[in-house]
Amino acid sequence: MPDASAVRSMFARIAGRYDLANHLLSGGVDFWWRRVLVRRVHDARPRDVLDLATGSGDVAFALADGLPAGVRILGMDFCQPMLDEAVKKRVASSRWHPIEFRQGDGMALPLGDAQFDALTISFGLRNMADRHKSLTEMRRVLRPGGRLFVLEFSQPFAWFRPVYYTYLKYVLPSIAAVVTGDRGAYEYLCGSIEQFPDREAMRAEILRAGFKSVRATPLTFGIVALHEAQA
Repeated sequence: MPDASAVRSMFARIAGRYDLANHLLSGGVDFWWRRVLVRRVHDARPRDVLDLATGSGDVAFALADGLPAGVRILGMDFCQPMLDEAVKKRVASSRWHPIEFRQGDGMALPLGDAQFDALTISFGLRNMADRHKSLTEMRRVLRPGGRLFVLEFSQPFAWFRPVYYTYLKYVLPSIAAVVTGDRGAYEYLCGSIEQFPDREAMRAEILRAGFKSVRATPLTFGIVALHEAQA
């Protein structure tokens, strides 16, 4: 599992260029992934949403744009420089002003029990030092019947793996080095993607944390999956 202090330091170093790198390295497909996530959250009709590992806030902002006015959105991350970027961006739209951003550790959430109807975490679960502990914390802060949405890298369809892993190992770190100046950060991220469980294994982990009705939707040839579960 990743070292929490090393992950925090890494994200602090790349915070200012994180959004640009994401859009370039995904070829813009990250916008579509977020739209799929927001549609699923919208269908759950939550009153209160926690966006965990919110980073620079892109998912929180997409939720604010896609959910009815009045839905409470809290974005939480353990890396303050990433949250600082989110706060800077929040002024761009009046719909974003009510979003609250707060620092917090995903393995010991500074929140009471049963506070949210929905919890989203996008590309953050694989960076948790203890996935099981973080998943049980997510379940704790969800109300009974609340919905968990995990958007995360997964293992691609077999026919696509040679192309995908060639890109991950040789192309992506080189582009990231130019964009962010930190090749090492993206070599770590690529390694974390390779080692992350596939859809069935991730489904089993979510069930072990006490969730039920877990379903996984593969996206973009399976390189990403959206897992949905009920507390």
